[in-house]
Amino acid sequence: MTYLRSTFFISLILLIFSACGNDDGPEPIRELNVQTLDDDQALVNYLQSHFYNYEDFENDPDNYKIEITIDSLADDNADKIPLMDQVQTKTLVIEDRNENKIPTKLYFLEVKRGIGQSPSRVDSTFVTYKGSLLDGKVFDRREFPMWFNLATGVIRGFREFLPELKAGDHTSNNDGTYEFDNYGKGLVFMPSSLGYYAQNISTIPKYSPLIFSVTLHKVNLADHDNDGILSIDEDPDGDGDPINDDTDDDNVANYLDPDDDGDGVRTKVEYDRNGDGIPDDDDNDGTPDYLDEDNT
Repeated sequence: MTYLRSTFFISLILLIFSACGNDDGPEPIRELNVQTLDDDQALVNYLQSHFYNYEDFENDPDNYKIEITIDSLADDNADKIPLMDQVQTKTLVIEDRNENKIPTKLYFLEVKRGIGQSPSRVDSTFVTYKGSLLDGKVFDRREFPMWFNLATGVIRGFREFLPELKAGDHTSNNDGTYEFDNYGKGLVFMPSSLGYYAQNISTIPKYSPLIFSVTLHKVNLADHDNDGILSIDEDPDGDGDPINDDTDDDNVANYLDPDDDGDGVRTKVEYDRNGDGIPDDDDNDGTPDYLDEDNT
């Protein structure tokens, strides 16, 4: 797009004077507890007024290629079952900037279960997906599968939903391509706090609740630091979330840290020297050697 030079400079001057006369500064980030309630109400309203094409799946249960579609409960569709009557919920806790713990609801729907393994929230997944806003606008779509590292490569709502599905299987074609079948697929409806919250991301306005239709083709159990321990098992506090475990307080989570206790001996060496499949604890203090900096 081009502009006349005189028009450009006039606009620039007006912009400068406008900026100088505005003492309000940038818009403050909304309080998480308030936005969470607003988002949840928006999601509930959406789920109560929309349905998905469940009858297509019921009428052809062996066809995994049916695409999930969503429509409003109006006119000829007024008698359909609303999404609100079909979804499940998961309550997650998010800390705001003042370290207050805010319960946040994630809504999800398993359309096809799949036959394989479910990922953990830190594994790698081979998926196709479509992301949209509550107004139906599609902001992202992937029709050919791609790998996502759930630990670091996705927003939290996506990470929390994928373990609800199972992978499928595949067959190889003569031309080197693959055919996927029997895979898990579903929908997830997340508040902005589990998405991008106050960020403007391309065509996603800030504070936008998000909808994803996701198909899970394959799962790769991850060992991110190659220490011989699956990343999901590097969870000393046992809360199911390895992302928040950092035994040696070096700001590197255990699942990414090749020396979990910071004693200079790699976890891979300390974990199981005698090869019996049980983490070693040479001083019998109840703390495995690989997490005990006092025992090398």
